[in-house]
Amino acid sequence: MQANQFIKHLYQAVDEKSLDKLSPFLADQVNFKLANFPSTQGKVAVLEANKAFFTSIQSMQHRLDNIWQIEGGLICHGEVSYIRLDQTKTSANFATILKLEDDKIVDYLVYADLSQL
Repeated sequence: MQANQFIKHLYQAVDEKSLDKLSPFLADQVNFKLANFPSTQGKVAVLEANKAFFTSIQSMQHRLDNIWQIEGGLICHGEVSYIRLDQTKTSANFATILKLEDDKIVDYLVYADLSQL
């Protein structure tokens, strides 16, 4: 697996708010944690949680500043810019830790201050 390609394609799917493109990245037993939201377990539930989040914003764009491949996973850092439904803008720094098994995400942990959303 090529770390940079994996992360770039993952965030392209997220920025497009595409559940169809996000789904292949996720293991069936994935654990997802976004900021201060409760953890979500299982691929179907994670996709539903992302769908709900995607509908709460107009758009988002991730800028990836650093990507690191570690044993069993990937870490990335950058900034995400959002356009809210009322067309106002905000941004936040983020860090994501991904634990992978067979090139599928089993732990998807996103650390960001989303209080301005």
